[in-house]
Amino acid sequence: MNGLHFLRTFVAVARHGSFSEAAEQVGVTQAAVSFQMRSLETELGRKLFDRSGRLAILNAEARELVPEVESLLNAWERIRKPRGKTGELVGSVTVGALVSCMSTLLHVVSRLKMDHPGLDVRVLHGQTNGLAARVLAGELDAAFVVECSHLSPALSWLPMYREPLVILAHADAHGDDAVSVLTGNPYLRFDASQRTGALAERTLREMGVSIEAFMELNSITELAALVEQGFGVTVVPRLRDALWADNPKLRVIALPEHVRTPHRSIGMIERSDHARQDVTTYIREQCARMWSCQEGSTAAG
Repeated sequence: MNGLHFLRTFVAVARHGSFSEAAEQVGVTQAAVSFQMRSLETELGRKLFDRSGRLAILNAEARELVPEVESLLNAWERIRKPRGKTGELVGSVTVGALVSCMSTLLHVVSRLKMDHPGLDVRVLHGQTNGLAARVLAGELDAAFVVECSHLSPALSWLPMYREPLVILAHADAHGDDAVSVLTGNPYLRFDASQRTGALAERTLREMGVSIEAFMELNSITELAALVEQGFGVTVVPRLRDALWADNPKLRVIALPEHVRTPHRSIGMIERSDHARQDVTTYIREQCARMWSCQEGSTAAG
């Protein structure tokens, strides 16, 4: 509903005092904020801003509207939230996740559906950048992603666990140490436009290793599959759910001691004001419990 999106932007402008800061808050461009505010003025049939040069300041009538608009938005969020019996979760929720998080997430969602049959849960997978954009746009209620360096103020970040980067090679790969393995075999690169790929590239630079990529992919599981088939080596996070160390076809090689071992942080993002936080909180807590159990089992082993 464009009208509601425009009203949210209007409140952001009122709170932050400028189109540029409001744009950052709601996750759109400054030009989009300007368009939305002019459209809102047309819809309401009144001027909301005193415009002078490049500045646009709420006028007195607009300032009087702010509490009413906030009340309307709060009422809409209450209306959107389905009502069930006490303790019962109902309605619909959509959660995104990296492929590496899917196994745990699907297990939690399956149990959730058994306990709350009135709840409709959709699970989608994707890359961090795309998932974060969909959460910001309201297409997803939450997503499990890699920590972003520049997260919109409209989103909240809840860290879950960390995965250190390692070198993954075939058991028969040439080389006895990290550098010789990387330079002595075709290199399979993770998409450098993604945060995980950027971490891997930074690690190679810190090691002083300069190599041309034989192939570039944006899926860690696909990279691992190619390594297992003997097509090359790669630098990737050691996935929480992966059983690489138990695979006789694979070698998991730690980075050299002089390299500050980088890691990627996995967590959940969600909009700060969405209506299904009861469900997303439950999913997050259950996933955290499972990941904590897995970590304990790994340490014990």
